[in-house]
Amino acid sequence: MNSDPTRPYHRHEIDLLFAKVKAQLHQKALERGGDGRALYADCYTGETLRGGDRYDYEHIRSSEYVFMAYRDRLTNFEIAEVVNCSENVAVTLRSINQSKGKMRLEDWLSNRVNTTKHKIDLELAKKAAIAADKGIDQKVQEILSKRFK
Repeated sequence: MNSDPTRPYHRHEIDLLFAKVKAQLHQKALERGGDGRALYADCYTGETLRGGDRYDYEHIRSSEYVFMAYRDRLTNFEIAEVVNCSENVAVTLRSINQSKGKMRLEDWLSNRVNTTKHKIDLELAKKAAIAADKGIDQKVQEILSKRFK
């Protein structure tokens, strides 16, 4: 098991699983759209996004943040599972994703320029963060509990 608490941030496994998760989300969005175009709701604005719009798949809690928080307990593969849990992966406009970058969501939201410019629904964004945190915690507990069975 590679859970060295000092190992550097590494996203190879995260990206491999992220590609699979995105493909699954896209397939579900195509089915929701019903017309061959994906249909999403932006996780921070609530705005309807359709295939062809400039959107990105988003880790609500950044992969680097999760990696650093759990590298002392989890392997790279296990961290990839945590980062890519369904509660932590959502869709948002590319401009929002690029603006947020690796910033902690709450820090990004505290800047009124960001929330105004991108028409953020603060309640929706905070709910997304709470759900991501719960999903991450549940996935970590699930992984750790499997080790002791």
